[in-house]
Amino acid sequence: MAAPADPSLLSAELEAEDGDEETLRRLLLQVTQDAEDPPVAAPSRAVTPQPGLCVKTRAGGAKVFVNVCHSGEVPPPPPLSPPGLQRLLQAPPSAAGAFRIPMSLGEPHAELDRGGRGCTAYDVVVNSGFFRTLQADPLYLEFFLTVAMEGLSEKYGVELELTGWRVLQNRKFMGSISAQNIRARPRPVIQELEGPPQEPPPSPSPPGPPQFVVVAEPSSQHPRVLQARVLLPHAAGAGSLWLGLSEERLVLGGAEGAPPLLELGLPLPPDPARCHARFHRRTKVLTVTMPLQG
Repeated sequence: MAAPADPSLLSAELEAEDGDEETLRRLLLQVTQDAEDPPVAAPSRAVTPQPGLCVKTRAGGAKVFVNVCHSGEVPPPPPLSPPGLQRLLQAPPSAAGAFRIPMSLGEPHAELDRGGRGCTAYDVVVNSGFFRTLQADPLYLEFFLTVAMEGLSEKYGVELELTGWRVLQNRKFMGSISAQNIRARPRPVIQELEGPPQEPPPSPSPPGPPQFVVVAEPSSQHPRVLQARVLLPHAAGAGSLWLGLSEERLVLGGAEGAPPLLELGLPLPPDPARCHARFHRRTKVLTVTMPLQG
């Protein structure tokens, strides 16, 4: 039987301003690990990439070269169809941030250009199969270079020019290729345990049992956290909901005296003392994060 409702489980509602779309997407698209768990350093290995293409741009008037290299050790990004790419290019910058391209951004190294003048070069390593996609699709290449140069600018505190760059025709690499430490962490496996869709749909559903999904992180074979995401299109806010949680069951209710909105049996026992829930008023999604016992 579920434990009595604990009002402290429902935190204050998150109010996202118009410019907080990227924060919102992170909330909806990734399973967060409990804050009490210490971060684990990801293992890495030295990888010598293959040269791909060399891009010339500027930063504060000085020449800068971006070496786009590739290696099979870097995971590929998720598939992106041509219509999906068009939507990303037409969307605001915060929306483009929701699509992640795995890449390794190497440290700057000093080089000499063809005229013997000093310049700076950066090495960016992507998946080999993805690099072939970039070679075949100029529009995708333009999108990727924008993302890569923005990443370099943010990581190293430079202002790379995002327009006016050009791909050098007779040079695949500026300088000499060096090994890079590529993090060897596996991509998170999110296993659907119950519920219909993997992600809550963006549009409200008609009245009835709420749609939900429960996922385990990092994998269903070695779970540490369960997370339930429930779409509640008719909920006014966190104050209109109550939540009961035991080691076996999660119960979500609305109006007092009314039947529960959702009764969910849990496949693994959570630690109720470390569980927390958040309701996002704009998206009408309740996220319940449940670290497991032991």
